[in-house]
Amino acid sequence: MSDAITADGLVKRYGEATALDGLSFTVPQGTVLALLGPNGAGKTTTVRVLTTLLRPDGGRATVAGCDVVRDARRLRSHIGLSGQYAAVDEHLTGAENLEMVGRLYHLGAKRSKARARELLERFDLTGAPPTVR
Repeated sequence: MSDAITADGLVKRYGEATALDGLSFTVPQGTVLALLGPNGAGKTTTVRVLTTLLRPDGGRATVAGCDVVRDARRLRSHIGLSGQYAAVDEHLTGAENLEMVGRLYHLGAKRSKARARELLERFDLTGAPPTVR
């Protein structure tokens, strides 16, 4: 099995502050990664580097086989990024929000609905309550 993500010696500095100081890890394909740590630990910086929103000052990283610096444009066509507060509309169900995002990505109504169903099944969320209010 290949790695979905590799980070090798990632460094990112903001002036005198070092946000990433030689970060290295691998994420095998088909697994889920969680970044945990206190404020200032470099979680957001890591995500921004891995999604091509920030350029690292040192080290190397690949995501889905694409170098985050050299292949940034190609990588962006393979990934999506959702923040902590990702709901398009807090009054929609999870499935409805996923369908809406699919429509925003121009998948069309039928494909968006099917993709939402695929994702809910893949992450074993089909039995989740339809909405949390």
